[in-house]
Amino acid sequence: MTDQTDAQSKVTSLVDRARVAQAIYDSYDQAQVDEVVTAVGWAIINDDNNHILTKMAIKDTGIGKYEDKIRKNYRKTLGLLRDLKGAKSVGVIAEYPEKGLIEIARPIGVVGAVVPSTNPVATPFNKTINALKGRNAIILAPSPKGQRVCAELVELIHAELDRVGAPTGLVQHLDLPVNKADTYELMKQVDLIVATGSGNNVRACYESGTPAVGVGAGNVPVIIDDSASLADAAAKIRASKTFDNATSCSSENSLVILDAVYHDMLAALKNEDAVLLDAEQKKQLQSKLWVDGHLSRDVIAQTASRIAEVAGFEGMGEASMLMVEETGIGKDYPYSDEKLSPVLTIYRATDFDDAFDITRRILSFKGKGHSVGIHTENDEHIMRIGLDMPTCRVIVNQAHCFATGGSFDNGLPFSLSMGCGSWGGNSIADNMNYRHYLNTTRIARTIPAREPSRSDLFADFWQKYDISNSDS
Repeated sequence: MTDQTDAQSKVTSLVDRARVAQAIYDSYDQAQVDEVVTAVGWAIINDDNNHILTKMAIKDTGIGKYEDKIRKNYRKTLGLLRDLKGAKSVGVIAEYPEKGLIEIARPIGVVGAVVPSTNPVATPFNKTINALKGRNAIILAPSPKGQRVCAELVELIHAELDRVGAPTGLVQHLDLPVNKADTYELMKQVDLIVATGSGNNVRACYESGTPAVGVGAGNVPVIIDDSASLADAAAKIRASKTFDNATSCSSENSLVILDAVYHDMLAALKNEDAVLLDAEQKKQLQSKLWVDGHLSRDVIAQTASRIAEVAGFEGMGEASMLMVEETGIGKDYPYSDEKLSPVLTIYRATDFDDAFDITRRILSFKGKGHSVGIHTENDEHIMRIGLDMPTCRVIVNQAHCFATGGSFDNGLPFSLSMGCGSWGGNSIADNMNYRHYLNTTRIARTIPAREPSRSDLFADFWQKYDISNSDS
């Protein structure tokens, strides 16, 4: 049997089981669906399960921090369940009598989810709960390093589905060991693909011929304006950049600091145990961060002190972050790219206009559409970024990696997958959420006609440009 035939057979078996389960689930009412979502949520909110999954994730992937992954799994799930509580996803979800419209939520069917090794628990779990909220079945395609913990996650979910009498075929994973052939075959057979991970995976999803929702690359630049509260900004940057050793695509990668506060901001960062490297150390670190043009697996998502040790630096055992000054942007300047580690690139801008230009050039190189942060008290600067920068999110005075994917103190939906719009080559521009896992049927009835005359629409235009016209 060829690899392709073998993949087709294995995936077809999973998809067939998912379709049987989803056909049963399709008949559930909103209360039953919400009970399933709550039950599955308990599979990770349960502290014992969270610890089991996190230990396995750390052991198998070798990246991230144990205590931070515990917190991420808990808070991201708690926030998602908060967002979903009371949300309508079955039957009539909206009525607009004045328009004669009724909106009905319908399931998509079987969802295939491609998930990364950086978040091998939180990301697949988030996708699973969103899919279940829409009465869908889901099949997870983990990364090779995340496959064992994915299997354990699904087993724990099955226990909760059994508890409430729901079919376990609603949540499955590709057979272990996972390979590319199986993942690509899954993309062909499901009704929707949701992809988080490498650009190659996202492109493969879009090229599969199956409807797909993918997300773009992160490479977050953050502007430190001259009105920023520097100590507060530095503390938030440290909290964000060191969380889970910067595995999040929403972690700050570059700081663009205005000249008026440049030295004071560096001092504030130093107070947060950040270390500014000299030119020779910068060169030395570059050789360890990138090997043959790619981020080295030996240093990504490691602590700053561990990275310093690998780079051969002494006396940095207490370092929270490593900082390098940079002026260039592009492929010849790797520090302008995403680093997936507590390494911050520092740019010095003459004024806000210069900071805006530097930030735009960083995004044009990598990360367009994802997000931009700014620490400021200047509303005009905030609005200029929102109006003119190619970004889907502007995070104001917040720890970036906590805020971008939804937080208890901002209004963004809780998510681990950020759409980057057309700028990032994506079909969505918002945080991936349960609405992306729904089909919507609209019933349209007649209403009193509202047909305008030509003058209703063109009168001002005719007058402005002295056009002689009238309605017949």
